Amino acid sequence: MTMCVALLIAAEFMPVSLLTPIARDLGATDGMAGQAISISGLFAVLTSLLVATVAGRFDRRHVLMALTASMLGSLVLIALAPSFSVLMVARALLGVTVGGFWALSTATVMRLVPRAALARAMGVLYMGNAVATAVAAPVGSFLGGWIGWRGVFWLLVPLAVANLAWQWASLPAMRPPAATPALRVLSLLRRRHVAFAMLAVMLSFGGAFATFTYLRPFLETVTHATLPQLSLLLLGLGAAGFVGTSAATALLPGHLQRLLGGLPLALAAATLALLAGGGALWPAALAMVLWGGLNAAIPVCWSNWLAQGVADEPEAGGGLMVAAIQLAIMAGAAFGGWLLDAFSVQATFAGGAALLVLAAATVGRGRRLLPAGAAPRTHDAGT
Repeated sequence: MTMCVALLIAAEFMPVSLLTPIARDLGATDGMAGQAISISGLFAVLTSLLVATVAGRFDRRHVLMALTASMLGSLVLIALAPSFSVLMVARALLGVTVGGFWALSTATVMRLVPRAALARAMGVLYMGNAVATAVAAPVGSFLGGWIGWRGVFWLLVPLAVANLAWQWASLPAMRPPAATPALRVLSLLRRRHVAFAMLAVMLSFGGAFATFTYLRPFLETVTHATLPQLSLLLLGLGAAGFVGTSAATALLPGHLQRLLGGLPLALAAATLALLAGGGALWPAALAMVLWGGLNAAIPVCWSNWLAQGVADEPEAGGGLMVAAIQLAIMAGAAFGGWLLDAFSVQATFAGGAALLVLAAATVGRGRRLLPAGAAPRTHDAGT
């Protein structure tokens, strides 16, 4: 499952490191190419809201394998895309996998490991996110200069085939739980703490991806990074994700609410630091490392909130959270692309930072994210 996460993240966000050549080859602007990420988000939203209902009829093992096969088909179609419209179709297919897999991931892990090991298991799962962030962007950027952006996507195809075979060999049979009606997913928003959490999730991920999607145009036009420097900068950002993921996993016991509110605020500060110092290589590199570590920690924290805050409805809660995240990614990439085309890449980064500050304000001290009647843990006193 961790390998599938790594491939999904690599496939979904590879256009970030290849944005300029994709736009040039397919006759699109940088903003339009960035919005190719948005279309996958749209279909991920739809899938995440429906997958618990559909998957309730089938062995969970077969559902996960079918979603991985969908990712494989998307990668082939992206590599072959003769036009921007075909690229969008391929990205829509990828969105089906993203929405379905992530919506089921927390509930699946809860069935595979004891509850005492859940936080560590989710940390392992999200390490796939860190691996992909560390490797996909710099390797994609570097290899894109040698074999072209299509060749980069072709390299992911055999890895997806291997992952599908590994799932077939290793995943146990998991009998389907009771079907989850689609309306039950949305009905969770009636719970006050869930509604606040989803708003904070959307602002956090929307702000992050309004910036992340357009890192390459910023580094090319403001930092004036060469292709090797660009690859190293993206590698530093991704490698910091390992530290961020590990640190968040270690700090989670007793500090979840603080992390949920503090991380987006710190990420906004890192975004503004990159904006202020991005004209020089070394300040940009330091800001990128800080940005990568903070960004990687956010999804680990929210996955653990899900396991605690919606413990009675993990499948419906997973679908709702993935819908919120993907809708935020879609809106954030579109918002950032509009700011880029209408104003400047500096406006894009400022807009992303503003959304992150709103996310921190929504979380506040964290009490509003607790279920009714729940009290903060001892170590979280006062949050």
